[in-house]
Amino acid sequence: MTTEPKNVQHFINGEFVDSIDGKTFESISPIDNAVIAHVAEGSTADADRAVEAARRAFDEGPWPKMSPTQRRKIIHKAADNIEARLDELAAWETRDMGKPIAESRSKDVPRTAYNFRFFADFAEQQHTEAFPKPWENVFTYTLRDPVGVSACISPWNFPMMLASWKVAPALAFGNTVVLKPAEQSPVTASILAECFAEAGMPEGVFNVVQGFGPDAAGERLTTHPGVDLVTFTGESATGRIIMANAAQTLKRVSFELGGKSAAIVMEDADMDRAIKGTIDGIFRNQGEVCLAGSRLLVQRSIYDEFLARYIEATEALIVGDPRDSTTQIGPLVSTEHLDKVMSYIELGHQEGAKLMTGGQRVTTGELAKGNYVAPTVFADVDNSWRIAQEEIFGPVQVVVPFDTVDDAIVLANANRYGLAGQIWTNNLNTAHKVAQEVRTGTMWVNCFFIRDLRAPFGGAKDSGIGREGGKYSEEFFTESKAVVVQFPS
Repeated sequence: MTTEPKNVQHFINGEFVDSIDGKTFESISPIDNAVIAHVAEGSTADADRAVEAARRAFDEGPWPKMSPTQRRKIIHKAADNIEARLDELAAWETRDMGKPIAESRSKDVPRTAYNFRFFADFAEQQHTEAFPKPWENVFTYTLRDPVGVSACISPWNFPMMLASWKVAPALAFGNTVVLKPAEQSPVTASILAECFAEAGMPEGVFNVVQGFGPDAAGERLTTHPGVDLVTFTGESATGRIIMANAAQTLKRVSFELGGKSAAIVMEDADMDRAIKGTIDGIFRNQGEVCLAGSRLLVQRSIYDEFLARYIEATEALIVGDPRDSTTQIGPLVSTEHLDKVMSYIELGHQEGAKLMTGGQRVTTGELAKGNYVAPTVFADVDNSWRIAQEEIFGPVQVVVPFDTVDDAIVLANANRYGLAGQIWTNNLNTAHKVAQEVRTGTMWVNCFFIRDLRAPFGGAKDSGIGREGGKYSEEFFTESKAVVVQFPS
């Protein structure tokens, strides 16, 4: 891969174009804080141009009128193109946001292609309902029509994968799309546009506008009257702003927002599995995971033994250049985010938490140029402290002791977020009790990050609005229409 900065443009109406005003911004690699791309900076006018293309493609073009089978063929070709460019896409994901290359290659890029295939197949297989009343000579049936123009605003922590989670169902059900990727990780969205163009996607169906949110392209997508729905993954505070903007034109919204998920370890848990799972649950992707089990609740009877083994496992993690296939912990996405995470580590000291390991930047050799933080564990944390209540979004674990399963449930629920959770136990009754009583969108039992794309995905409380996945995505990206036919007597 060339070391020269890449030129990244918008993709609008089937063409790669510069910003109307010619503005660009730099994409900085967290590996060494070097410039890796010059990116078109989208303005309100650029967002308008993309929405107009998507609107025209929806109102006048063939895409929403195609059969699901016809759309499936094009989406599958795009997935083929993604898989053919696996190494290139994985390398850019890693350079752009710091994700270890082993994850980019084996998980993120393959999962992106799978998301497109899944929703294309799912849409083709769906059926509608019928409500016959032969005694009244009336037959009622339902149709599901695409909603229209979808604004898909995706985050930087899983750039391609989470973009595909939004774009795939939107396209599969016949909508047109304007994707606004995060400004911290813009490159692979541009390559994704190439994959769709080469697959024969009609002009204007899939568009990409690069740039920022406030007073720029991102905000305009949430207020534009030509946009019918907004799907967003990101911070809860941003979700509130988008919801207020969308309300002005009564847009549909689907939000996956922040998280501070509890991973509960009972005294009867398989300790080896629980340690491995909860380590992965916080340190995967440097802790930059909305679903992370970032509050570790451990039953007091095993607290000391579990903590000692947990520290040992944490210290065995390999922090390094994410382009190295052995690296497990890469750099944080930006210097701004690094400063935020380090401020929470300082806060942990101030609040009285016991630092067990980590707690500092990694500045060995070439790593000094990047945004690396040692995997950090605070013990003896009070659940009311800010480090246990607020989303740190980095490689920082807080460990809270508890006595009974009822105590654990109270602690897990004592937080404004409700995105996910874990329960580690060999007692089926305990597992069901926790799964039922903890207010969260997903509860993993003796596992982490396993997903069935047919299942609902989303958050409770401040962690989101709505559900996506399988039929839940169909409900969001389509309009139900009742057709009532009365036959002559």
